[in-house]
Amino acid sequence: MQNRLLGALPHEDFALIEPHLAPLEIERGRLLYEPGDPIEQVYFPTDGVISLLTLMRDGAAIESATIGPEGALGLMAAVSPRRSLSRAIVQTPLRAVRVGAAALHEAWERSPRIRALVDRHTEALYGYAIQSVACNALHSVEARFARWLLTCHDRISTNTIALTQEFLADMLGVQRTTVTAAARTMQDRGMIRYRRGVVDIIDRPALEAVACECYGAVRSTYERLLPPSLRT
Repeated sequence: MQNRLLGALPHEDFALIEPHLAPLEIERGRLLYEPGDPIEQVYFPTDGVISLLTLMRDGAAIESATIGPEGALGLMAAVSPRRSLSRAIVQTPLRAVRVGAAALHEAWERSPRIRALVDRHTEALYGYAIQSVACNALHSVEARFARWLLTCHDRISTNTIALTQEFLADMLGVQRTTVTAAARTMQDRGMIRYRRGVVDIIDRPALEAVACECYGAVRSTYERLLPPSLRT
């Protein structure tokens, strides 16, 4: 995979960023930002998922959005210094390229195309977050679990997703026992194979049939706002 945002930049605009890009691989579970942290590095995933979690005072957390090869973490720091509004944690093994926020800001100042891309990505991510609010309030755990698996599957190059019950419970905002029950139901119906710490996607069309409308809504928003890759 390649990062969609970087791939959408014409060569002359990408050249403003390219010398500052550093490839890296990050293990699952790595914390990238806590709420209030200054955003000094911007991450462009090429394979894998970063989860954005909203935290409560009692330690409870729920996922508000995910970022994969279609987007970037911390991109608004290209405009001006920013602090993180959420906890950003690596949800699956991640391959990405990283650029310093200061270097990206210089490119943003010089390139109208980069400025437009930052604006469009911000709108898409905002749309994702507000869709998640409605989804978490209105849709069943099974439908949200299917949506989450599909969203994750879109952003990785394998059918196997490594995760813990505790991590998934945080993503969905439910108890671990609720996650276990939903996973067993989906396994019994042949959609997934669920093992300790691992989910294998077996029948993606069946997952799509079970997932709530939010999966398609978010995907359509990104397709509408973000341009396709110009470079291979």
